[in-house]
Amino acid sequence: MKKTLVVFLITITFLIGNTYVISKKEYNIDNNNEEIRGIYISYLEYLSYFQNNNIDVNKSYINKMLDQIKDNKFNNIFLHVSPFSDSIYKSNIFPYSYTLTGTEGKDPGMDYLDYFIKESHLRNIKVHAWINPYRISNTTDINKLSNNNPAITFLKTGDAKITKTGIYYNPSSSKVIDLLIKQIYEIITNYEVDGIHLDDYFYEDLEIDLENYQRYFLNNNISLEEYRYNIINTTIKTIYKLIKDYNKNIIFSIAPDGNIENNYQLHFADVKQWLKENNYVDIIMPQVYYGFNNNLKPFEKTINEWNNLITNNVKIVPVLAFYKVGLEDTYAGNGKYEWVNNKDIIAKQIIYSKTLNHYQGFTLFRYEYLFNENLFNNNTKEELNNVLNLTK
Repeated sequence: MKKTLVVFLITITFLIGNTYVISKKEYNIDNNNEEIRGIYISYLEYLSYFQNNNIDVNKSYINKMLDQIKDNKFNNIFLHVSPFSDSIYKSNIFPYSYTLTGTEGKDPGMDYLDYFIKESHLRNIKVHAWINPYRISNTTDINKLSNNNPAITFLKTGDAKITKTGIYYNPSSSKVIDLLIKQIYEIITNYEVDGIHLDDYFYEDLEIDLENYQRYFLNNNISLEEYRYNIINTTIKTIYKLIKDYNKNIIFSIAPDGNIENNYQLHFADVKQWLKENNYVDIIMPQVYYGFNNNLKPFEKTINEWNNLITNNVKIVPVLAFYKVGLEDTYAGNGKYEWVNNKDIIAKQIIYSKTLNHYQGFTLFRYEYLFNENLFNNNTKEELNNVLNLTK
């Protein structure tokens, strides 16, 4: 594999990062390897609770969420701060998210990230700012984007694309990498977040970068797959450097697809490299959304595979599928009804995860499935009690 691409991109993106690092700021974050007991709060919660309410009502919802999280001994939240090329905070780059008000760009009346951080820290809960770096929209309707969304310009220049399933930024575009770096810099310099978190939305369209690749291939003999691995690897390493140059205490974590093969075949996330060489991530959070009897990816085997990949200092914090509790698992083969017939799968997964030598905690997806009784089923309360007994 030729190294030209890697060197070229590292030069560009490190210069970008260093331009933004005006001065280091070492606000204290106690990351003394305590067990992470995390909850995801996603844009879907915003759609359920925040729209069409006044600010005081929404503050009360946030306070209730955080009280429930604290009372049940969870200590970290992974908060969706940018689900769709947007923000839940006052940004000079992105418009306010439609998930807060129903209309992209509409001022929601308060800075939601700021409020979440202040109230979380009062309860000794850490806040990880969760970003979807390349997803612009789940629809193909460009008219739903506000005029100040950078995606409008990026669509005109070819750095973003309308696909069959939505609108996405091109991961191989240097402009897109610059945008992501600016976004992360804006967050870490304006908010006392405890972490920056990315999920598995890397390559969501397999044709989005073909023109970029063809131009590069004219002078370099490298496969499309290697090209994409290099793009994502360099972007991830640049983010890590930016964060640590500003404040080494801020945790950088990624939640890749729980299926290791999918990361290479679909997302072009070189997870093996991240878990071998230092300075990519602090914590790996594979979305191990499988039961013990799943035919393709049984939980114990899968989580062991992830743990065994780690040869550096990275810690593992599996993301577990509380949303599957009590429901049929359509693609699990013989384990199709495992979540229906058992009320302690998540608890057993937590107990098993604790035996891993790189374990540092667990995180559950997502808040509503634990605490919104409108989503409960016959198994929810017993499963929740089993989990909460492990956090006390």
